[in-house]
Amino acid sequence: MRFVPLALLLLVPVAAQAAKTLDIYFVDVEGGQATLVVSPSGQTLLIDAGYAGNSGRDALRIAAAAKAAGVKRIDNLLITHFHSDHVGGVKNLLEKLPVGAFLDKGISVETKDYPAEYSAAFSKGQHKVVTPGETIPVKDLKVTVLAAAGKNLEGRGESNAFCAGTQPRVGEEEEGENPQSAAVVIEFGKFRFLDPGDLPYNRELSLLCPQNLIGKIDLYLTSHHGAESPAAIAGMTPRVAIMNNGPRKGGEPEAWKRVHNVPGLEDLWQLHFSIAGGKDANTPDTMIANVDEQCQGVYLKVAAAADGSFTVTNPRNKYSKTYGAK
Repeated sequence: MRFVPLALLLLVPVAAQAAKTLDIYFVDVEGGQATLVVSPSGQTLLIDAGYAGNSGRDALRIAAAAKAAGVKRIDNLLITHFHSDHVGGVKNLLEKLPVGAFLDKGISVETKDYPAEYSAAFSKGQHKVVTPGETIPVKDLKVTVLAAAGKNLEGRGESNAFCAGTQPRVGEEEEGENPQSAAVVIEFGKFRFLDPGDLPYNRELSLLCPQNLIGKIDLYLTSHHGAESPAAIAGMTPRVAIMNNGPRKGGEPEAWKRVHNVPGLEDLWQLHFSIAGGKDANTPDTMIANVDEQCQGVYLKVAAAADGSFTVTNPRNKYSKTYGAK
């Protein structure tokens, strides 16, 4: 009989634990948002819940991602703001998965209240209003609220050299729910992911110019369906961006080009082929989760390691690409 040294046996659980990743599922809700974050411990954070209706389509897609991740509950649900493509799917979601805590930035500035179905949902569970600078408890991760309710976290970041000559847009959207969006950065070891909700141009710019309050990131989910400032994005030096778009919502050619041309960006992946973008303003098909307008709602998955390396996978064609630690 061949014996394995005890020391080697003791190393096996440690190695297995070290191999666990932070998994992020970018769920296709046709231009809204639903991003499922699964920590190495298995705890979950769902950022937004997509639309209501469509026979529960978005909740079914979230549930499919949860099943793929091997999780059966949402520990924390963060609603970035109260537009129907972000909060509408909450009722349908609860029919598929239980939710532990409901988090948001406070009542809608448009209606001066919470959406009725959302308030009915959190009245039966835990509810908390998040504020800039605080952290959302998810084991193994650091989830920091960067912005919420029109305010940014306090402090000073590094000067952003890319801001030279960049000015806020005159007439840019300043009222309504989008500028009120919650934005978070999620850290696992050296890996950093930014989800800015639907912050429009000027609000995103305020986080990054002239001082970069966000810092460097590895993975960037496009904000407001691609309305970003190129200078602001460049200051974060993202390695990879995920275009959060539908076939006819988001991903417009000019917005696509702003992200695609960010200095140092290695790749731009998309949830959908953009019909408006045509052949000139879409990433290669291999890196698009859904290429047809009538689609199966395939998600994109990112698996990140604590050393900062990560892999993006497109389940539609099983294409994946790994970005090594830096």
